[in-house]
Amino acid sequence: MKRLTFYFDPVSPYAALGFEALPEALAGHSVEVVYRPILFAALLQALGQKGPAEIEAKRRWTFRHVAWLAHSRGLVLDPPAQHPFNPLPLLRLAWACAVPAGQAGHMPGDTPGDTPGRWVVEQLFHHVWRGAGADANDAARLAALTERLAPAQDPAGEAVKQRLRDETEAALALGVFGVPTVEFDGRLFWGQDALPMLRAALDGEPWFRSGIWESAAQPRPGIARKH
Repeated sequence: MKRLTFYFDPVSPYAALGFEALPEALAGHSVEVVYRPILFAALLQALGQKGPAEIEAKRRWTFRHVAWLAHSRGLVLDPPAQHPFNPLPLLRLAWACAVPAGQAGHMPGDTPGDTPGRWVVEQLFHHVWRGAGADANDAARLAALTERLAPAQDPAGEAVKQRLRDETEAALALGVFGVPTVEFDGRLFWGQDALPMLRAALDGEPWFRSGIWESAAQPRPGIARKH
């Protein structure tokens, strides 16, 4: 069985779309998917970048683009009332719901291993992006979501908070710079639009053994922008 890791933050509409499209990309393969929630804002801060929603022209394009992508694929995508919003309560809830090794998951197909299962991740994305435009951090909605997910740990506990910090730092060390990112066979595939490329890798496309993956990423020194 092949194994891949899906890094995400529910604040990202592209991560939501990538999550919905992932089963199609994996169809026909026996694949174990490990879901790892990480804090996108921490990636941006560590890399000295702004998020798409922090640049007004880019924010407008992002939401037009994801609206089109959802429409073209027949998916529901309802942006929340506030965006960007603080995703920490949802990220911590995800880790609080991690499926302990040796226990059954919430739904068939969930893989035990101290990470949240697909059903939990789906509930998080639907809470944000299928909430009819409601506030993702509304206290009553968060309470209802927490009750439905029945986390095994306290989402506000220090152990869960530290787990999120550790997972985000580990993702950074691996080279993750955005969400969604899928890691497979030592390679990182960034963005929902990289899923066809991931599919080719799963299919054993010879291109990935040709050396182009490595050579294409070689630095090409040129003009350096002054800060």
